[in-house]
Amino acid sequence: MAGCPESGSAVVPPDAYPRKILEYLEGFLISKTVFTSCELGVFDVLMRSGCPLSAEEISQKVGASLDGTERLLAACSGLQLLHTHHRSGQVLYSNTEQASVYLTQSSPTSLYHSIQYSSRTIYLCWHYLTDAVRSEEEMVKFMHLMNSIWNICGRDVVTAFDLSPFKVICDLGGCSGALAKQCTSAYPGCTVTIFDLPKVVHTSRKHFVTQDERRISFHEGDFFKDPLLEADLYILARILHDWTDERCVELLSKVYKACKPGGAVLLVEALLHEDGSGPLTAQLYSLNMLVQTEGRERTGSQYAALLTASGFTNIQQQRTGKTYDAVLAHKLG
Repeated sequence: MAGCPESGSAVVPPDAYPRKILEYLEGFLISKTVFTSCELGVFDVLMRSGCPLSAEEISQKVGASLDGTERLLAACSGLQLLHTHHRSGQVLYSNTEQASVYLTQSSPTSLYHSIQYSSRTIYLCWHYLTDAVRSEEEMVKFMHLMNSIWNICGRDVVTAFDLSPFKVICDLGGCSGALAKQCTSAYPGCTVTIFDLPKVVHTSRKHFVTQDERRISFHEGDFFKDPLLEADLYILARILHDWTDERCVELLSKVYKACKPGGAVLLVEALLHEDGSGPLTAQLYSLNMLVQTEGRERTGSQYAALLTASGFTNIQQQRTGKTYDAVLAHKLG
């Protein structure tokens, strides 16, 4: 290409050393050294001791191997987080001022909890940064996943109750429209608008063909921030399990205000048994929510409480015998 330097043409000097690039490549080693030292309590042990300790003493107090502790302490010393003291041929360690102030749990300016979160959550998430950058590719995979789920369970959840009285339906977070297609198939007299984020709508239109465009449409928006479309029925499928109770009531209250009198909301979720004994799939999904979101799977009565707090009445639930169940609640006319 004219005006562009040819790739591979750079000449590397014989004495060149990519110091900065190597620092970048090994940056995660530094982070994990700090994370591990804090999680083991190395800096706390030294703070409580009031005097320098040997690697052997520290390893015993934190319950780690001597060899591993020696290597970890050496790295912390190299990072200038620990002082080293040489006495009678033995190496002793003590905290630097920065370590005492910021890396011990008892310090009023401690970063300990931030470090815990970085180590156990953010650090793991960054393992998938490449996939996150390929956001559309991953989004399409997720949409195909949802399509396959609704191909199996969709008909059951939209026919768990008779939805034929509701002619104008809004599917909040409806993704590619797979569940909307189940609605228009089961109820020929309805129209469905899928309300989802702009990037989701763009990807849906690009990669998924809607067979019945006269009855299924898309609307771009954030259902927490933007005004909702007026409808007879709102569908929230696999939405509320992502959120805390407070956020659920916030969203459901917004739905209640937008809903036409005599309208309703249909929740599609994996319902837990009231005593928490199962189903296993819902229990496992609830653990997954703990890892991925701020939400949880809930029992039918827990969803009923959220709906009641948002103004809805005449709340009914129907188990389908498959992965997802249905809860229907009404707005009085």
